[in-house]
Amino acid sequence: MNLKLLQAIIGRLFTVYGLIMIAPALVAIYYQENTFRAFAPVAVVLIILGWSLVKSGRIQEKIGPREGLTAVAATWLLASLFGALAFYLSGCFPSFIDALFEAVSGLTTTGATVLPNLEIMPRSILFWRSLSHWLGGMGIIVLFIVLLPNIGMGAVHLFNLEVPGPVADKVMPKIRDTARMLWLIYTSMTVLSAVLLWLAGMPLFEALNHALTLVSGGGFSTRTAGASSFNSLAVELIVVIFMFLNAINFNLYIHAWRHRSLRSFNDPEFKLYGIIIASAFCLVTLSLITQSGTTIFTALRQSLFQVVAMSTTTGYAIADYNHWPIFAQFVLFMLMIVGGCSRSTAGGIKIVRILCLFKMAWAQIRQAIHPRLVVNIVVHDKVVDSNTLAKVGGFFFLYIIISCCATLLLTVAGLEIFDAMAATIASLSNVGIGFGAFGPMANYAFLGPGGKVVLIFCMLIGRLEILPLLVLIMPAFWKSKRKW
Repeated sequence: MNLKLLQAIIGRLFTVYGLIMIAPALVAIYYQENTFRAFAPVAVVLIILGWSLVKSGRIQEKIGPREGLTAVAATWLLASLFGALAFYLSGCFPSFIDALFEAVSGLTTTGATVLPNLEIMPRSILFWRSLSHWLGGMGIIVLFIVLLPNIGMGAVHLFNLEVPGPVADKVMPKIRDTARMLWLIYTSMTVLSAVLLWLAGMPLFEALNHALTLVSGGGFSTRTAGASSFNSLAVELIVVIFMFLNAINFNLYIHAWRHRSLRSFNDPEFKLYGIIIASAFCLVTLSLITQSGTTIFTALRQSLFQVVAMSTTTGYAIADYNHWPIFAQFVLFMLMIVGGCSRSTAGGIKIVRILCLFKMAWAQIRQAIHPRLVVNIVVHDKVVDSNTLAKVGGFFFLYIIISCCATLLLTVAGLEIFDAMAATIASLSNVGIGFGAFGPMANYAFLGPGGKVVLIFCMLIGRLEILPLLVLIMPAFWKSKRKW
């Protein structure tokens, strides 16, 4: 393990994180809130610590697999801890576990909260929650694009399956150029959504906060009742549009931008994404009209919003779907699991994996009929190699195993089996809101410390695509002296 290299990487990230934390401190000063005393010291510590690590480190060497994995995991864990420290020092959270839960939920763009009454919270706290969403949404993308090709985990290769042409055709000439383009698109979407929400009648501070959480696929709000509290069709339509956009593969935006063409959206994952949302919208609407007697307009309005919110794992809500027909709830539950497109800010298993799994299953059926038939799995005119397919299957298996284990642990913590399963999937898929006791009108404040720790783990492992964090806790990762 190259500790000097790790120090340099983590030190730079600490410095940037500390500089960003100055923003909520300035908000606290503007609104004359005592929370300035929480954010300012943590920001200073981060900047000093980061500068010290950079000075003592060395980044000339190429980032190896171990260093890359450790840097990704350490960055997320330490950023969560320092974010939680700021929350805890503010006095708004009764325990450090609660503060850590909120911080992890923010950075992983899960949107689950332990705050029962947001209206009484200092504005600097609300802003830091929203900003943590925004950092987590883009931070994950940039870290994965930069680090994963060196790590060799295969995730980038999987994510690039749907991109027109091989990676060698260069989405951008360099990784740094790609990161810059991602930031430009991400920031532009944020500014545009904030302006539109403000023009739709949302107060400026709340428009900015909701734009930060909306584009990142988060779900935090400045109001306890969330998006439903605005009772505005215009606001809801804007939210639906940007929720939909945040769950699209960001590479498609880059290709469209560079080639001045929308042909990149002729993409199997994007098409399946649209089909899933359209089908779910029709099914939920029909269920509401026929099974619960909801008026056509209300059914259309609520089903469109909730289907998009769940499929993009943003987790906003304008209706208490706990009272919807079981069929409609089941559709929403399945959308939570599937999630959005790869290389987007959405969570879940990801549609490209579902597409690969479906084609693998269909290939098995065809080979059962014709044993000598050789079937290649093709996604967007590319043959998917066996190594990538094995990783897709492994990811799906691990998702199921982790879901079962976390659900079991939550039942030990005292939850009913349905509530435990809903909370697990909501956390592992980074949706935030679930069903039953964790429905859209509830929060996680009542959950005990043990249950919160389980869900913290689920949120982190779900956002980091399972494998990077699991590899770090394997003894072989640390014992092996073989150069990766």
